Amino acid sequence: MDPPLVNVTDVVKTFPLRRRGGERQEVRALDGVSLTVRRGEYLSIMGPSGSGKSTLFNIIGALDVPTSGDVRIGDLSLPTLSSRQLAYVRGHHLGYIFQAYNLIASLTAVRNVALPRIFAGHSPQDAERVATAKLEQVGLGHRLTHRPGELSGGEQQRVALARALVLSPPLILADEPTGNLDTATSDA
Repeated sequence: MDPPLVNVTDVVKTFPLRRRGGERQEVRALDGVSLTVRRGEYLSIMGPSGSGKSTLFNIIGALDVPTSGDVRIGDLSLPTLSSRQLAYVRGHHLGYIFQAYNLIASLTAVRNVALPRIFAGHSPQDAERVATAKLEQVGLGHRLTHRPGELSGGEQQRVALARALVLSPPLILADEPTGNLDTATSDA
């Protein structure tokens, strides 16, 4: 049997908190979280604001490290990897759809989508060809040369979706990926 795509084991994440008067405390954002995701599975993590969803997203996505516990993407234990190795994992194994889109304002839609592919070592021509196909796939073939400020919130979200798909990563992490889309587009 193949190893799980994601395996989170007893992950704890604390953040220091300084109160008035200098008193130090810590906020426990995650308290012994464990989960397994197999290739082809879809997992939704739901909970109220402040419950640790984004913290878990950032830890699984190699954007933050746990205070304790282990996070594995395939057979790679993220807490044991160097910064350079984590950058490689982020660039080759993960696709991100951030809640705030994180598009680069000065770049066109096609360039925003092509960027991860260029960073992964593909030629700019290949990156733009694949980026164009992904934007067409999400219904934005007519908006290739538009910058984020010229796009609606839903269109920006679809650019972020295309960017997450441009390398066909084995794992897509999405933080409220359809929050700014109308129902029909969200369903599609």
